[in-house]
Amino acid sequence: MNKNILKTGEGVKIAFTGAVEKQYIVKMVENCATGQCECMSDETKKKITNMEVNGKDGEVNLNLSGDVSKEEIEAALARSKVLNPNKCC
Repeated sequence: MNKNILKTGEGVKIAFTGAVEKQYIVKMVENCATGQCECMSDETKKKITNMEVNGKDGEVNLNLSGDVSKEEIEAALARSKVLNPNKCC
C-alpha cells in the first residue's frame, strides 16, 4: 500500500493506492471517530472537524478537514493498528 499525504486548503488529503481495501480505511476512520484508536493525540483529534472516505479498493482517498498538519497525520498513520496490524504498541 502506498500513501500520498497532501496539505490542502481545508486540511489534509491522504491518497491510498495499491493493496488497500476501502473497508479498512472506513474502519480506521470509525475507530478514530468513536475514540477506539490511539494513533493520534487528543489535541490532533480536536483539530479535525470532518473525515470523509471515498474511492474504491486500490484507490481510496481520505479527506480530513481542520487545522491539522501533514506531519501530525503522517505520525498517526505510522501508529495506526488498522494500517499496521503486525505492529505492537
